[in-house]
Amino acid sequence: MDLTLSSTAPEAVETPLMAVLVASDRPFEQPAGFDEHFGGVLGAAAALGDFHGRRGDRVAGRRRGMDGPLRVLYLGVGESTSLTPETVRCAAGEAVRFAERLRLPSLALSLVHLGPRIEARHVQAAAEGTVLAAWRFDDLKSGAGPGAGADSADGDGRSPLVRSAEITGAPPHAWDEAVRLGRAFANAENLARTLQATPGNLATPSRLADEAVRIAEESGLKCDVLGPAEIERQGMGALLSVARGSDEEPRFIVLEHRGADSGAAPLVLVGKGLTFDAGGISIKPARGMEKMKYDMSGGAAVLGAMRAIGELDLPVNVKAVVPSSENLLNGSATKPGDVVRSRQGKTIEVINTDAEGRLILADALDYALGWEPAAIVDCATLTGACVVALGHHRAALLGNDEELLGELRDAGDLAAEPCWPLPLDEEYRKQLRSEVADLKNVGGRPAGTITAACFLSEFVGQTPWAHLDIAGTAYGKTKKPYLRNGPAGRPCRLLLEWVRARAGV
Repeated sequence: MDLTLSSTAPEAVETPLMAVLVASDRPFEQPAGFDEHFGGVLGAAAALGDFHGRRGDRVAGRRRGMDGPLRVLYLGVGESTSLTPETVRCAAGEAVRFAERLRLPSLALSLVHLGPRIEARHVQAAAEGTVLAAWRFDDLKSGAGPGAGADSADGDGRSPLVRSAEITGAPPHAWDEAVRLGRAFANAENLARTLQATPGNLATPSRLADEAVRIAEESGLKCDVLGPAEIERQGMGALLSVARGSDEEPRFIVLEHRGADSGAAPLVLVGKGLTFDAGGISIKPARGMEKMKYDMSGGAAVLGAMRAIGELDLPVNVKAVVPSSENLLNGSATKPGDVVRSRQGKTIEVINTDAEGRLILADALDYALGWEPAAIVDCATLTGACVVALGHHRAALLGNDEELLGELRDAGDLAAEPCWPLPLDEEYRKQLRSEVADLKNVGGRPAGTITAACFLSEFVGQTPWAHLDIAGTAYGKTKKPYLRNGPAGRPCRLLLEWVRARAGV
């Protein structure tokens, strides 16, 4: 989507639809002059008690005069004193959905009727909601062009996507940075969603690496890609043990953004890039296995985040690692009971080959330690136990540094991609004891999310580290108007809010 910012008064904007956000505690006479252009539809609805400005309230009308917006959509957002970025984000998404149903190519959005309480964070959220709502994966539809938003609607009954939007009535230069951030954050998450949605026969490890190279070229990042030979020379036996069952070669993707002094310790993002997971010898049930193309969601979120970090040129050093492979089964596949050696030198007894994500992350985390980072954050669709514990609303958050965990919780709340802490006590580590190796890759059914994080903690030393288990939040059904069912791109914006906060901007 092409999103622009304009200081033009809403009543003077030529657009097929003007969406106006209205607060319940603001007098409805505030947009009275504007409302006259539409026959006073807002005033009439308020007088009848049909519109109170509460969240979910809406009323629409058509232009009566010759100039200005052709249609108006008033959206209630509740009291301005308690207005949250997520409320604005959802309202912007509702506006896009309304335009989409009317098959309109564009719309405009007005926040000025909310009054002086509008802050930069609300404007950023409006930009995010607008751009996120306009995404849809149409790349593989016959006749559809590349990229999100191809107008291939007539063939499958879906409406064409909204192509452009304008945030209007902005004070000169006051909202520029907020819109720039919101647009970059949403485009990054949309990139992650596109990568997630791409089926496993196309989004292979090698193609994921190609995408990383493209992102680096466009965003001014440095990119290195290790193939099988380099991975073996690095001693990444855990990653190679997972890739062994597939004909597709593994890739180890490294991205770097240099935004601060070269001596400043970097932040490190690590994302699981398992492009398809059949479970290996411990094969998954057939039902729903097609969704295992989403097992690279952590890697997709990290790639999207790095694109925005580079594009925004954030003043901080950030490095990213995405270990990528498939987890299939053939005559060479790792078997339950096999023992593999990680890059760190620790031996791992593989009890369940479907617990492969922690294996490829183990080598990635150890690799990241070589940079002596200020902090490491990894994200992965790691355990079904996380879905049982927290459902589809919050990611699980575990780690070894309370300050870091608090930062990530704050970032998640700001991005509306919340996470919830789980304990990581030494008692859980006992479940990973092995009779033949340094540790097992699973600790049984009890506390599965925690023992998975315990496994990862073995490979981070004393470095501040946090793990986000996004198995329940990375994809699925949603009621958020700015998202669609399927890939959510989470936790891309959470990571960006955290990195931006660490950068102090």
